[in-house]
Amino acid sequence: MAAAKDDAKRVARLIRSYIAAQPPRTRVTLRKMRKTIHAAAPGAEDGFSYRIPAVKLYGKSLVWYAGFTKHTSLFPIGAAIRRKFASDLAGYETSTGTVRFPLDKALPVTLVKRLVKARVAELRVKA
Repeated sequence: MAAAKDDAKRVARLIRSYIAAQPPRTRVTLRKMRKTIHAAAPGAEDGFSYRIPAVKLYGKSLVWYAGFTKHTSLFPIGAAIRRKFASDLAGYETSTGTVRFPLDKALPVTLVKRLVKARVAELRVKA
């Protein structure tokens, strides 16, 4: 039990450090993205892998999110989810497994929630 608490503290420190290292606008958006992801996936836990923040559910990686100079990204958003939300994603840059949200626009909180809920559904099917 103590090891799990220590790991959670370590992950929290890594996430805080990661976000603190970002430019101001990116920091604000990443904090909002993290909050949005957790709202869409009750019971999810923070993680940190591939040197970026992650969120886990059912003991598996649900999503990762990252900050860049001109955008934030949400991973993995696979082909099935991109097809399902194609009209909502129009205007956002996507690539294999990634959706990019430009920093010069407000984070589309409702869309992020819908994407995360779709990922939750994918994990439930696999579980």
